[in-house]
Amino acid sequence: MEKGYLCLVLHAHLPFIKHPECEDFLEEDWLYEALTETYLPLVDIFDRLISENVDFRITISLTPPLCTMLSDELLQNRYLNHINKLIELADKERKQTNRPDFQKVAEMYWQRYNLARHIFEDVYHRNILNAFKKFQDLRKLEIMTCTATHGFLPLMLTDNARRAQIMVAVEDYQEKFGRPPRGIWLAECGYIPGVESLLKEADIQFFFLDTHGILYGTPRPRFAVYAPVYTQSGVAAFARDVESSVQV
Repeated sequence: MEKGYLCLVLHAHLPFIKHPECEDFLEEDWLYEALTETYLPLVDIFDRLISENVDFRITISLTPPLCTMLSDELLQNRYLNHINKLIELADKERKQTNRPDFQKVAEMYWQRYNLARHIFEDVYHRNILNAFKKFQDLRKLEIMTCTATHGFLPLMLTDNARRAQIMVAVEDYQEKFGRPPRGIWLAECGYIPGVESLLKEADIQFFFLDTHGILYGTPRPRFAVYAPVYTQSGVAAFARDVESSVQV
């Protein structure tokens, strides 16, 4: 039987939002909600898999705007204040309700929020990039970068603009993770011919683009999106699988 491989890729991005002039800025909640509902649970799962000696391999892209927010001291402190308020609210709900079904829900959230605070504050000292770096150093996680501002490369008019998006992303990655990135997730999976040469300049070895970028390539790929395609510059291109992406 032929042997196949499944590549799990998670794309993590949020627009950069930081308003030190406002004590409580609504759009900053996007980051706090993502930490509570996505990033910290992922860290918890990865740590548990490692502690239970369960082998795993996952690729994740962490964009420069998101990494900058996750490593920002002001936003870290504001998240701690945010999660403390949620813990207080859930605690009040679990104590005051006389409905057993409501009480179970409140108890579940109280435990979830306390776990999020424990991972964020006690384990990783408010900077979960340290967690992702640890998983990468253990060869469990492959971290990719993305264009510097999550810029859509096909709409940029010059190679210099596209080159800046790539080079700044590489520098940011080097600063955050102590090594150069091997791969990049093109923002919105947007590809334009010639980008692969810019990626080669930056020593990027592979990139992800949208499905039709491979399917309608020249020459037509023998295995469609189910195998990487090497560009003339030597950089490998991976495409999203439509069916599984729609299910997600």
